Amino acid sequence: MNFHQLFMLSVLSVSVLFAQPGEEKNVTLDRKIASLIVLGFHGTAITPKGTIARDIEKGLGGVILFDQDPLNKMQRKNIINAKQLRTLNADLQSISEEKLLICVDEEGGKVARLKAKDGFETFPAAEDVAKGNVKKAQGYYGAMARMLSDNGINTNFAPSVDLLFDYNPIIAGKKRAFSSDPKVVSRYASIFVEEHRKNRVLTVIKHFPGHGSSKADSHKGFTDVTNTWSDKELEPFMQMIEAQKVDMIMTAHIFNRNLDEKYPATLSNEVNTGLLRSKMHYEGVIITDDLQMAAIHKHYTLEDTVTLALNSGVDILLFANQLAEPLGLDAIVKVVKAQVRTGKISEERIEEAYGRVKKLKERL
Repeated sequence: MNFHQLFMLSVLSVSVLFAQPGEEKNVTLDRKIASLIVLGFHGTAITPKGTIARDIEKGLGGVILFDQDPLNKMQRKNIINAKQLRTLNADLQSISEEKLLICVDEEGGKVARLKAKDGFETFPAAEDVAKGNVKKAQGYYGAMARMLSDNGINTNFAPSVDLLFDYNPIIAGKKRAFSSDPKVVSRYASIFVEEHRKNRVLTVIKHFPGHGSSKADSHKGFTDVTNTWSDKELEPFMQMIEAQKVDMIMTAHIFNRNLDEKYPATLSNEVNTGLLRSKMHYEGVIITDDLQMAAIHKHYTLEDTVTLALNSGVDILLFANQLAEPLGLDAIVKVVKAQVRTGKISEERIEEAYGRVKKLKERL
């Protein structure tokens, strides 16, 4: 046990000694805001004085891990091999006072951060899984969930429940959709969720309200589905909500004039609160897709992005630090806190999101 771990243990022991039964320590606004943020960072190991360690000490809600460094594909960003990954994740968790969300995009097929060349087991893409039987799917996703859990990962940004449209470049083009049939999608996505739950790994169904019919990639720019989207794309989300097979839902950075004449789904109160919460009766955590994708960061300031997203009903803000100039926790918290102080975001909205995230983490 290193010095930092011993220090944290002593702090926690004192806290337990003097806390009253049923009493929760006073949580500052800064820490509540920090708990609503998931960040990407550069580093394959943690040092106590490093930036990500300090961010976790300040209450950061979670991290997202990648294998490649997007700025230099010859270097690794976070993941090298299983031994290194287990050490990294154990160190990350040891710093956090509460459970830290340690997240990856591990769908199978081309969307996988744990790769065979690094000694990890790999799995087929969703479209290929759905061509097989249920038992095979259970085997694939059970093994995937065990691999994540064994390596200290507790949150998987998967499965995609977008419908299959052959022309789509980012969903169909990478075989990320199970099927064009909503019932088939929800059947295999439910297996994915069930197997992960058996291994205490949270899942995130995506991309609400449906990215499958898009003709563009929101990583690269504005994506309008007004003329291609239909409410059929809501069916897998609705079926899984009704079956209680949802841990979190991720928003899509798609614009649909039929749902909101002004804002893309990630920033839309009409989509996230009016549709998802009020009409579809979803009460759980909503997380954004990466807010540094070009569809968002090229069109909105940071102030507008966080304000619109939180006011839309989103609970967790994701900054993967892959696709734009890296943002740190302090900068994001400062902006959100300023918007709260000026009344542009209510403290009640922060409290609501904080409560949802805290409740979700109790399952880990």
